[in-house]
Amino acid sequence: MSEALANSLRLNLELCRRMLEGVPAAACHRQGPGVENHPAWIIGHLAHSMQAIGEELGLEAWLDPSWAVAFGTGSRPAAEAGIGLEELVAALETGVARVRARLESMTAADLAAPLPDQRYRATFPRIEDAAVHVLSAHFAFHLGQLSCWLRAQGGELPSEMDRR
Repeated sequence: MSEALANSLRLNLELCRRMLEGVPAAACHRQGPGVENHPAWIIGHLAHSMQAIGEELGLEAWLDPSWAVAFGTGSRPAAEAGIGLEELVAALETGVARVRARLESMTAADLAAPLPDQRYRATFPRIEDAAVHVLSAHFAFHLGQLSCWLRAQGGELPSEMDRR
């Protein structure tokens, strides 16, 4: 795995943890004004995304199949409590660790191979293209949603974010 991608993934996960500091578990399923995606769905979706890219990298699925329904592409955030925030964050951390370990074991030729999922191959021709997108841009996009949710709830963002 490239050092830049590893660093981006590390920073995204670190920022996610910091943004969730102080978010009460009871509030993580609350949808804010104009903000449909709440923390529970965002973190669950990111955890599911780690598994999805992990499968493209050759890993076996590790999440219960119900995660695909609750958090996969096309899913909608549920207003009722389902999986708690601690479990969601743990699943995301596990997914990041699994994907990172797999990427570190892959060669440049492995990463240059065609993406196994043909539905996305026009957008991501190579495995590496999909990995870079999911681990950096997709992750950051959903952290932006988390930022909007925090603001809608009257929460504070980590101070480093306000300086940028």
